[in-house]
Amino acid sequence: MSTVDADAGERAPSAYRLLRTVGPLRALFVARVVSYGGDSLSMVALMLHVANTTGQGLAVALLLLVGDFVPSLISPLTGAISDRFDLRRVMIICELVQGVLVLLIALALPPLPLLLTLVALRAIASQVFQPASRSAIPAMVSGRDLETANSAVGFGSNCAEAFGPLLAAALLPFLEVRGVLLVDAASFLLSALVLTRTRAMPPTPDPDADQGSLLTQAKVGLGYILRTPAIRIISLGFCAVVAFNGVDDVALVLLAKENLMSGDSSVGLLLGAVGIGLLVGYALLTRYSTALGMPALLVGGFLVSSAGNFLTGLAWSVAAAFTVQAVRGLGIAGMDVASSTMLQRMVPTSLLGRVFGNLYGSIGVAAAISYVGGGLLLDATDAPATLMIAGGGGILFTLLVAVTLPRAIRRHTMPPPPAEEAADTLAAGPDSPGGASPSGSA
Repeated sequence: MSTVDADAGERAPSAYRLLRTVGPLRALFVARVVSYGGDSLSMVALMLHVANTTGQGLAVALLLLVGDFVPSLISPLTGAISDRFDLRRVMIICELVQGVLVLLIALALPPLPLLLTLVALRAIASQVFQPASRSAIPAMVSGRDLETANSAVGFGSNCAEAFGPLLAAALLPFLEVRGVLLVDAASFLLSALVLTRTRAMPPTPDPDADQGSLLTQAKVGLGYILRTPAIRIISLGFCAVVAFNGVDDVALVLLAKENLMSGDSSVGLLLGAVGIGLLVGYALLTRYSTALGMPALLVGGFLVSSAGNFLTGLAWSVAAAFTVQAVRGLGIAGMDVASSTMLQRMVPTSLLGRVFGNLYGSIGVAAAISYVGGGLLLDATDAPATLMIAGGGGILFTLLVAVTLPRAIRRHTMPPPPAEEAADTLAAGPDSPGGASPSGSA
């Protein structure tokens, strides 16, 4: 049995039972839902604030750019922090820092340059939190429960992000921008409080590498990805699919208005279709992911995500495009759960934060490339052609991953955990870091 599907032969508990019985995972789940929901609230409020105070579309674009792209540039360092310090402490500090920064924004509502600086700092703290939270999951559940745990956390986070803008629309008339930002600040502080329910997750020392400086550790993390075929293929495949398909958000707007001759409501419907598919996908994976091989789920996710855009380019109506985009969301959920689970099983614990940090930072860069390149392609052609080219490129890279990944996984070896670590895991209770759920051992 391959490393990535270890323990898959045993029956895993349901997501509900896992969250009910494993306290640290439940705390992480609640913290992610609270902070992600608050974050989506504040982004809507800030976009409206910048649009109303500057009247410039460029200013709104800069706000989104510093929030999504700037943190990606230092992702090797953000991942190294997760491997260097206690994960529980890292996550709590990140939430507190974000809460304080949002509080400053809410109280001052500063001019645009200072606002962008504060948003960039908050985004960097969020970028540090992401690999830490992904790396923490293997320390909370047994290996055979990783698929279910990743699916459950993904479902909660995406629910919060999906319903956050709706909550913002309901709160803004009563609380205005400053009030909504204060709610977001409170959400980060509540998340930090919930995370205190987890236990310490100290870093795992790497006996084969000198700790050195943070920059040295960041270089070690990059080197590990580049020289490890299976990890490199997963990472590059994910980034390639995003680089081709990230343009869909822009292309769908033009497809609905110019090609399908529909109105603004149809634009919102198409943009929301992927989110609906994502939620359904995560919900299904919380129940059925353990029955699937993770490499097959990863390749299938790449294929469905890419083919969804290709078929959307052929859509003859808004209903057809909506259906295909919703199915595409299922593929994106599969990509996320499969990649996270495979990396958690294949990467040594001492390097896991750096691998996740580099992966999600690279995905951010790939998305930015897709926005720019896709925008140029839209200007040169039209929305259907752009979606078909984007989907076709993603399908091509999916085939490359499908051909090269199985052999790389067969040749991949991961050192077994030290005997004392395995013994501690077996002896740990369900609420301890690394402790198994009551239905099985790690």
